[in-house]
Amino acid sequence: PEQRAEIRRLYYAEHWRIGTIATTLGVHHDTVRHAIDADRFLRPGTQIRPSALDPYKSLVLATLEQYPRLRATRLYEMLRTRGYPGSVVQVRRWVGTVRPAARAEAYLRLETLPGAQGQVDWGNFGAFPVGHARRVLSCFVLVLSWSRAVYARFALDQTLESFLRGHVEAFAALGGAPRIVLYDNLKSVVLDRAGDHIRFHPRVLELAGHYHFAPQPCAPYRGNEKGKVERMIQYLRHSFFAARRFRSLDDLNAQLARWIADVAHTRPLPGGARDRLVREALTEEQPRLLPLPAHPFACALVRPAVSGKTPYLRFDG
Repeated sequence: PEQRAEIRRLYYAEHWRIGTIATTLGVHHDTVRHAIDADRFLRPGTQIRPSALDPYKSLVLATLEQYPRLRATRLYEMLRTRGYPGSVVQVRRWVGTVRPAARAEAYLRLETLPGAQGQVDWGNFGAFPVGHARRVLSCFVLVLSWSRAVYARFALDQTLESFLRGHVEAFAALGGAPRIVLYDNLKSVVLDRAGDHIRFHPRVLELAGHYHFAPQPCAPYRGNEKGKVERMIQYLRHSFFAARRFRSLDDLNAQLARWIADVAHTRPLPGGARDRLVREALTEEQPRLLPLPAHPFACALVRPAVSGKTPYLRFDG
């Protein structure tokens, strides 16, 4: 547009010749002619013709403004019930040109104080052979948001008892509990939710009361709010678990504990001063964690079992 305006100024205001303008601006003669008299270069038949969709375009635009991701086929069904005689192809082509573009969302980097927050989540790591069966292999992960110190433990389930045991062992390994523990909206924590009104699992509330921390689920569909534990799970997946051999679940957890001490806690502190290690930040954060109670929270799995005529009991498969 700037070049076209300059060509028209030189031709109509300064009365330069077409060849002079082309040479001065370094463009072709036809480019100059097109800018001067564009109407001469319009091909016949390119005029916009009336469309059967025209009376319905305002309805489509209003619907897309309220539901930007509504499918074109659904819009076509809405128009057909209102008398639209055309095809879905015409609707799909036009909707593709007017559908509102997705708005780019801005994210604020969240910084926390020492001892203020921890983030918890489960990671899925495929299946693990146990005898002649294959069990689902999961990993409980707790990350302290300020120091990035981590506790992780593999388990063969994601039951409430394993979830609670992960907290108890994590608080003992890290030397205390953070004041807030951030979760996803998993059923072990949130039984029901309507906006900001949350009904917590009673066992999680007992755990929180025992260690004096506040459970806090992140907003629905906002996994980025607990991005530190999400990134730690990916770090575990690629730096520790990939191509690793182990004989049993206990062997895997023993290797994981050594890896956390020798690798995860000896790396530079992410997002902070690169000359400080995670273990040094953990040492600085530990005095600000909530002190542990005199006795750990009781989280053993207790179930009644009945044997038949033979003295055998079935438990956990």
